[in-house]
Amino acid sequence: MARLRPGRTCRTPNSQAWARYSIRKPRKNFIRALPHTSIQVFNSGADKAEYELKAYLKPEQPIQLRSNALEAARLVALHQLTESIPESFYLKLLVYPHNVIREHKMASGAGADRVSRGMSQSWGRPVSVAARIGKMQPVLMIKTAKTNRDIAVDALKRAAKKLSGKYKVIVAA
Repeated sequence: MARLRPGRTCRTPNSQAWARYSIRKPRKNFIRALPHTSIQVFNSGADKAEYELKAYLKPEQPIQLRSNALEAARLVALHQLTESIPESFYLKLLVYPHNVIREHKMASGAGADRVSRGMSQSWGRPVSVAARIGKMQPVLMIKTAKTNRDIAVDALKRAAKKLSGKYKVIVAA
């Protein structure tokens, strides 16, 4: 079974973004088949008007995060919030993975040098999608009551552990 490469191989947004995909003219695309995103839900909880507190998870440097990492962070935060304060929070994932990540798969093992000589600077196949996030651009947002401040901050800190890079939790009352 093929495994995903580690997140460190694609977390720096130093290459050109590839997101051109069209349903109407598939032959004129850079990307013939778009990889699916792992994110199931973007909004969770009840979005009520009476929430006074907003907490954001923001990266300290520009970063690129794959959809499976974003989904893992969202699930960890959602699990923490539903166990602690059910029905009194609103969780929103604020970024969408548009950027297509390409990978040139090479054979490894005995005799692999004869099997796959490969092209230098090859184009590669699309394997996953990622979101390009700027410095201090919010990734996750939690709305809740002021009494649940510590629980919301803890949920965002747990979500940050699932993502690569350094993050700050910013609370706006």
